[in-house]
Amino acid sequence: MLLKPSVRKRKIFFIFFDFVIITLSVFLAFELRFDFDIPSHHEDSIYITIAILTFLRVSLFYYFRIYNISWRHFSFRDTTGLVYITIFSTLVLVGISYLLRSSEYVIPRSIIPIEFFISLFLFLALRVTKRLYLEGLRMNVDGKSTIIIATLDKANTILRTINNQGSGYYPIAVINAEHQNIKLNGIEVYSLDTFIKKDIECEVAIIDESVKLTDSYEKLNKIGIKDIKVASDYGDYGAAIKDISVEDLLARHPQDLDKKRIEDFIKERVVLISGAGGSIGSEIARQCERYGAKKLILLDNSEFNLYSISEEIQSVETVCVMQSVVALDLLEETFRRYTPEIVIHAAAYKHVPLVEANIKEAILNNIVGTQNIIDTSIKYGVEKFVMISTDKAVRPTNVMGTTKRICELYAQNSNGRGTDIVAVRFGNVLGSSGSVIPKFKAQIQAGKNITVTHPDITRYFMLIPEACELVLQAGAIGSGGEIFILDMGEPIKIVDLAQKMIELSGKQNIKIEFTGLRPGEKLYEELLIDESDAKTEYDSITVASPTHYDIEKLRRDIEELVGSENLLEKLQEIVPEFNHQKNL
Repeated sequence: MLLKPSVRKRKIFFIFFDFVIITLSVFLAFELRFDFDIPSHHEDSIYITIAILTFLRVSLFYYFRIYNISWRHFSFRDTTGLVYITIFSTLVLVGISYLLRSSEYVIPRSIIPIEFFISLFLFLALRVTKRLYLEGLRMNVDGKSTIIIATLDKANTILRTINNQGSGYYPIAVINAEHQNIKLNGIEVYSLDTFIKKDIECEVAIIDESVKLTDSYEKLNKIGIKDIKVASDYGDYGAAIKDISVEDLLARHPQDLDKKRIEDFIKERVVLISGAGGSIGSEIARQCERYGAKKLILLDNSEFNLYSISEEIQSVETVCVMQSVVALDLLEETFRRYTPEIVIHAAAYKHVPLVEANIKEAILNNIVGTQNIIDTSIKYGVEKFVMISTDKAVRPTNVMGTTKRICELYAQNSNGRGTDIVAVRFGNVLGSSGSVIPKFKAQIQAGKNITVTHPDITRYFMLIPEACELVLQAGAIGSGGEIFILDMGEPIKIVDLAQKMIELSGKQNIKIEFTGLRPGEKLYEELLIDESDAKTEYDSITVASPTHYDIEKLRRDIEELVGSENLLEKLQEIVPEFNHQKNL
């Protein structure tokens, strides 16, 4: 434990050796000035100079956090800070020696520049020693030959991370098309095409997460590089390096994400999130914490899910409400007590086959629950209400999509009574509970064949954090009455997704089995009912054309639906485009 590195031990180490360096520099400066025969009347001046410089430099190094810098990652920026402080302290010494020139403290002027250069050299030498040792002498030549695909700054951080004996990687090239034919820390920089032409043997590729991973992945696979890693979470101590996943390959990273707009929308506001323990609701809660919400009201009817997300949220005041949006009286009590300014409604039953088997329950939870929370938001003066919708609401073929379409109609036609109400429609999010990716992963881990319903089925995909940030951005720009549509890119064939997951697993014995479409399942999803959508200031967000439905009639229709004996017929009456597919 004594030898285990820590910030405190590093500070003590540097303070001690900086004192040694200052003492040595002053003595050596006096020795050189007087040809190693220092007059006795200068002895007191030596000790006073040591005391002045030690106090000045150690204090300034501590104040400007020079002692917080990891010596393994000592950089050029850190060098300039150390140089400035050394220069400043030397100038202060000049001023002190001038002010005390009539006293017994006498220091020859030539001593000062000599001491400055000696101490500066030793300060820098001490701090770069370990980095030079790790990046030069200790480079892991026995590791797997590795290329790094990243910008130069990030490639440099990745090199710091892997240049040690325990990493298992031996860097042989950096791939960067903009800066080829140079060297980075002694490693050649090429474009990917140039590297491929050189036919250099390589076992591993580490790719920065912001690079277009799909293109690089395909090219690397063609030249036989199967072991592919992704670098992310860059910091002073290096980068996190993990195996590439299918989520990495499908990630879209919208370029027009407006974090400032989202922060202005969320910061210092009281936000209520229904369905706060679900895949979308929990990520919305994390984003609200990140963007500085004043208070979060987390509402969910699942005890475990509510507990899980409440344990994650630490820096924002949080209230957990174990409640269903169907219970109107309890919902009103929550709004009356906590007076939310923004409501984000993510509570819904979303699994198509389960909803098909439990139609009445889905109508109550999805439609009546949404009606309750919208009406309550209006009654208690909520400023903005954002409803999460789905691409399955477009020309629905299943009950789940139809219930969400009715929710969209209620949201759009309830607007204009003091609360700005918007809906946000998007496709599948990667890794959400019950989605195909966790299912395929479980099948692969169990050594089972992957089951796909149809060889031609396609779906839109987006990462959960990206989708949730765009939801908040849409909420920020909404003025009420809009149904926003997130740009999901091109739809992905599920069979291609399954094949890619098998490739990434490295298991050769897993096959794909086709089981047939499930009740209510479409071959492909849509995001638009018609093409008359409108652009917003952001390319990633468009607005669906409005659909007018008299709100009083819609309320009566919902009331009749709840009490109806023929639920499917009534659903189709409200949503004429509903084309129920029981078994395809």
